[in-house]
Amino acid sequence: MKSLRFEKENPDKRDVAEIFRDRMALLLARKGFNLSQFANSVGIDRSALSQFLAPGSTRLPRAETLCAISRTYGVSVDWLMGLIANDEIASEAVPMIEIERVTEASASVKLAKWHREAMGYKIRYVPSTLPDLLRTEEIGVYEFGDFTTTEREAKERQMQDQLSYSRRPETDMEVCMPLQAIEQLAKGEGIWRQVPIAIRRDQMKNMIRLTEELYPTFRLFLFDARKIYSAAYTLFGPLRAAIYIGNMYLLVNSVEHIRALTAHFDGLIRSAEVGPDKAPERISEYLASLS
Repeated sequence: MKSLRFEKENPDKRDVAEIFRDRMALLLARKGFNLSQFANSVGIDRSALSQFLAPGSTRLPRAETLCAISRTYGVSVDWLMGLIANDEIASEAVPMIEIERVTEASASVKLAKWHREAMGYKIRYVPSTLPDLLRTEEIGVYEFGDFTTTEREAKERQMQDQLSYSRRPETDMEVCMPLQAIEQLAKGEGIWRQVPIAIRRDQMKNMIRLTEELYPTFRLFLFDARKIYSAAYTLFGPLRAAIYIGNMYLLVNSVEHIRALTAHFDGLIRSAEVGPDKAPERISEYLASLS
């Protein structure tokens, strides 16, 4: 855990604000609160809390607000301000890395919970195949046809939950995926080779419609998988990252690791061949060549 006391005698306000944001993110993750819940718990305005936690902000709470957070959550003001590295929270802090084993049914519940907790933060993810909220029902049946009825229903609920979430005005969601994933869908290659052309066509039309409808709160970036690689993972703001392994998630809770994954996602966006304003047009080109 970083501490300012031993790094600088006169720390820059930007450094203090950064440490404060990091430690607030840990408190939020520990309680599983969204911004509104946390603000209510310490009696401050949600919009003020959002300003304190905004990336790059140098604003810090008043002394009485820091004391309220300290009393409510059993941590010292020194710890909140980065003057010491450890505090009472250390014995109860969430693990830096966790393994969450899931079925499709439990995965749906977990993802919905993590999305709720991250309300007000930016959600960013790399899908394992297609983004859940862009799938048609027919493609979902094909992808998850071997699942039990309960598992398929859970996956369908997950898809609908994400679509409903993306339509909320406060939503801020970014997805990065390979161009080749859409190209293979159009050509009926790879995992899509047994999918009838009519279903593939409907899927691509659905992607075009939703990427146009949901923009700019939902933004799709397309990168070239020949030039850059990424595993499937989701960033739930500064609270946690979930790396999808198959029947489990590797949950990352440490600020430093979440930052590293955030930097990786930023790299995917910088390397993207197609931005979100052009994504519907590029998918339309693949649709025109569908075979």
